[in-house]
Parts: sequence; C-alpha cells; structure tokens
Amino acid sequence: MILVFVHELGHFWAARAFGMRVDRFSIGFPPNILKKRFGQTEYVLGLTPLGGYVKIAGMIDESMDTDFKDAAPQPDEFRSKPLWQRMIVISAGVIMNMVLAGVIFFALTWSFGVSRVAHTEDGSVFVMDSSVAALDIDIRTGDRLLAVGGHEYDPGGAQIPLSALLADDLTFEVERKGQRVTLDGPGNIMTRIQELPAGGFYGLGIYTWPSTLGAVAAGMPAEAAGLQVGDQITAVDGTPIRYWPELTDQIRNSGGDSLQITWVRDDGHISVEHQAAVIPVMDTVSCNYVLGVRLGQTQVEYGPLQSARIGVADVWNNTRTITASLWRIVAGKESVRENLGGPVMVANVIGQAASSGTRPFWHIVAVLSITLAIVNILPIPVLDGGHLTFLFYELIARKEPPVKVRMFLQQAGMILLLLLMAFLITNDVIRAFSSRGEAAVAEPPQTCEVVETGVGEG
Repeated sequence: MILVFVHELGHFWAARAFGMRVDRFSIGFPPNILKKRFGQTEYVLGLTPLGGYVKIAGMIDESMDTDFKDAAPQPDEFRSKPLWQRMIVISAGVIMNMVLAGVIFFALTWSFGVSRVAHTEDGSVFVMDSSVAALDIDIRTGDRLLAVGGHEYDPGGAQIPLSALLADDLTFEVERKGQRVTLDGPGNIMTRIQELPAGGFYGLGIYTWPSTLGAVAAGMPAEAAGLQVGDQITAVDGTPIRYWPELTDQIRNSGGDSLQITWVRDDGHISVEHQAAVIPVMDTVSCNYVLGVRLGQTQVEYGPLQSARIGVADVWNNTRTITASLWRIVAGKESVRENLGGPVMVANVIGQAASSGTRPFWHIVAVLSITLAIVNILPIPVLDGGHLTFLFYELIARKEPPVKVRMFLQQAGMILLLLLMAFLITNDVIRAFSSRGEAAVAEPPQTCEVVETGVGEG
C-alpha cells in the first residue's frame, strides 16, 4: 500500500502540476471501504491491496473509458496537453518509486551506518560442502577469493555487487596453492541458490569470517573460561579451526559435552596460546549449544552527504540487479517457478523483515519500490511502459495510435497481467505448502531446556 500510494501520488502530482483534471485517485481494489470527493477528484480506498490507479480526464487507461473520444479535447484533459508533459505524467509514478527507494537507503545509512563483518585478512574462504560454491563451482575451503564476475575482491573493502553474479559468462577467480585458478559459475545461478540455500556470500555458501571473537557474553561459559574479545580460536578438541563456521559447527554438535578450546591472544608484542575446557549450554531460542561468543563486527557511521551518495549508489546497484534478474528469467536462463514471486511471497518476505527490525523492513520496502518501478516501465499495455510506448509512437509517427488499437492492446495487456497474477499466486501457495511440508519432515517439533542466552551464533 505504501509503494502503490507513492507511485500513484507521482502521477497525481504531475497531472495537477500541468493543469490536468484528475477524476479519481484510488488505492487498492474493490470492495471499497472509503470514498470521498474533494473538489474535482474522488478519493477511494479499496480493501484489496494489490494496486491502484489515478484516472486522468481524457486518457485511455485501465478503466477502458472512451466516452470522451468523440468530443473536442478540453483544456484540462490529458489528450490536450503537449507530448512532453504527457510523458512526464506517465513516468512520474516510476520516478517517485525510485526517489522513495533513494530516500529510504539514505535514511537507513545516515541513521544506522553500515555494518562490516570481520573478514580473513588474506581473503581465504570457508565453503559449505552442500552449496553452490562447492558443488557447481568447485571453490574449496582455504582458497583465496580474488574476483567474482570480473569484480576484484578486496577483503575489508567495498562489497562485490550482487549484479556481478548475473553476468552471462560468470567466472570466479581464486588462488589455490599459489596458483591463480579461474572457475566457471553455473548458467542458472539464481535457481541453484534457491535449490541449495547455504548462506554466506549471496547464498553461495562462501564465508570469509575468521574464528576471531568480536564479543564475549557476560556470565556465559566462554567468559568463565577466560576468553576475551580479539582472541582467535585455533582448535577445538584438537581439530584445527580457522573459520567461524567451523567453530560454530563444533559447538553446536558438541551435545553439551566438554570441549577443549585452544586460542591465541595477541597482547601487542607476542602471541600467547591458551587452552581451557569449556562446557557449552543450550540456547532456548535457537535450541543450539553455545559458548556465548559472537563474530566481530564494525559499525561505520556516515554524514548526510556520504549517506546521500551511498543511497544513490544503492538505488543504481539494486536497479541493475533486478533488471538483470528479470532478463535472465525472461531469457529462460532461470526457473520462473523458483524465482518469481507474487503477493503471498511478498507478504512473507515483508513479515520476516518486519520481525527482524526497522532496518530490514525498510530495506525490503526500498528494494520492492525499485522492483515496482522496473515492472511498471515494461512496455506492456495498461502499465506505464505501455502508455509510454504509445506516446513514443506518436512522437515518431506524428499522430496518435488509433483508439481501437489502443483499446485492444489495453484489454490484451490486462488479460496478460491477470493471468500472470493468477500464476504467481498459485505458485506462491504451492511453494509455501511444499516448504512447510519439507520443514515438518526435516525438523520435527523439539523442545530445548534451560539457559536463555540471547547470544548470536556461538
């Protein structure tokens, strides 16, 4: 509803700015729960939050109203205005969605800063065994990541953009045993990430997190054993440890038995090795055994100008990523069923983000705002892109397309969108039920007891 309101508000403001009469401003579809007229415009709020529209006088739109076509154009009608003004009015919704995304990204960066998780200094990686990185690309634990999709990887520097994964000829470059090795990525990487969820670097199952402690919780086993922030765990029960996932796996699989922890502490002059027996406790939230330690994380704060620059960059990067993703789906490189989502999926994603906090929620809103803008600019009749296509035809041909042609294409576009929506909703429901069934089989209900920690992963 937020995104649709902002989108339609863009059309409304632009139309009014150029002296066009707006007959109706509608958010949501029937049944209507609120209807009120102010001046020349009727404002409507519908109960079904799947869209909205602004009805501008003298314009053939999704209402299919052509009663005006035989009358002379009136000064306050869409059709009587210069071509450039009509183009701006049609584009205003998309522009507003992009502006909203930029404002959100700016506000998030300025308010919360940017979190940077600890990383291995040389760029060496840990790879999950059952992941895209391991099974499809052949990246191995201990490899040093050098580049992804032609983008150089800089440990601790700027993150490689997600769009790098969507290159037609995707390659990964790593250093292995002193040699630079080029590895090919799968042609359907988006689908494979859906099939083999493993977390880490964009879901590929690649982790660059060292086994260095960023936080030690008070009153937990790690603190009692003498562990401190900055200590690096090097072994658990004699098994060498270098990466954070290795450490958390050892702790979670301990069964609550005592673990012999070996760590190194650097006091600025010399590194000293320590050992201690530590008994993990159960975290009642995750039902995992934990010691009370967290991975290191740095919070970088930015001023308003830097935040604005980052906001613009975020809009650009997300636009490239979403556009490339849609193109890969249309081109048949990725599974439509696995990668396209409808209202049910959007609701689930928004719900999960909202439960995670303010920042994840508004980040998802910004991404969805960009997605809405990109979808609306597609050259499909009844969408903004379809209206723009008619206007470009008028610009080139020096005449408007025939009304019958526009009406036919509008109707065809509406049918296409309804069919697509029906497919997406059906696909969402099937996917939701299948994932619930798999979860019920894979993870039967369990109870865990005592020691409430509230501590992250380890």
